[in-house]
Amino acid sequence: MSEQIINEQETIDTTRRSVAKIAMSAGVLGAMGLGSLAHAAPKASKTVTKSPYAEPDEYGLERPGMKIDPKRVALVVVDPQNDFLSPNGVMWGVLKDSIIENNTVENIESLFKAAKKVDMPVIVSPHYYYPTDHQWEFMAPGENFMHKTNMFARKSAYSMDGFEGSGADFVERYKPYIFDGKTTICSPHKIFGPETSDVVLQLRKRKIDQVILAGMAANLCIESHLRELVEQGFEVTVVKDATAGPRIPEGDGYLAALVNFRLIANDLWTTKETVKKMGV
Repeated sequence: MSEQIINEQETIDTTRRSVAKIAMSAGVLGAMGLGSLAHAAPKASKTVTKSPYAEPDEYGLERPGMKIDPKRVALVVVDPQNDFLSPNGVMWGVLKDSIIENNTVENIESLFKAAKKVDMPVIVSPHYYYPTDHQWEFMAPGENFMHKTNMFARKSAYSMDGFEGSGADFVERYKPYIFDGKTTICSPHKIFGPETSDVVLQLRKRKIDQVILAGMAANLCIESHLRELVEQGFEVTVVKDATAGPRIPEGDGYLAALVNFRLIANDLWTTKETVKKMGV
């Protein structure tokens, strides 16, 4: 066989392999319901000024949404605490830009206020560490940071000594809603998700299976609560501007969370939309 024929044959084989790869990729995307994503990328390049946090012009997955049923819905607020949301908090340095841009502190208060007006159950999922928690012998990066910086530190499970105004304490403006005698303050979660707390139990005992989810931080405790609640059979809507995420060398936590919220949550609302849907 001549060298020219060999070269032509190799070109044909390479072309066939490329076509096969394209066909296979299209088939996989189609099977996942993500086919339109392949065509969405070129559009993004045209809108260079669009905020990276804005909703996409076109979704790759169908969005069934969530319609509030007042008889079976609750507002769940995760970690409305100083170490996340106050200027003297441990995480403020890496969270402040996202918090300020989203108006997170004010939006969480708007949700508390709206829930109280319509008598919607409110569940708070706090994060506390006691001295005995620091006896753990291994940790991942997020846990390690929280332990080393004494985030959410309390002197014991049986003492409120030193709690007032500490990083573990609730943001002052939220206290009238949290300490009204109606809000349920759950046992603390220890890492990110509600698996180690009684959040699910408190919801089940109230025959609640719809959750409006807000709080901190977007890509950590909020996403972990979202994933577990969905796995437990709840409908969950995340209020996307009533949360925020860190901006660190590892990446933009809020942006990472938004991508997953769109894929996992039943719906994704703004605070304004949520308050309206609550009936306020």
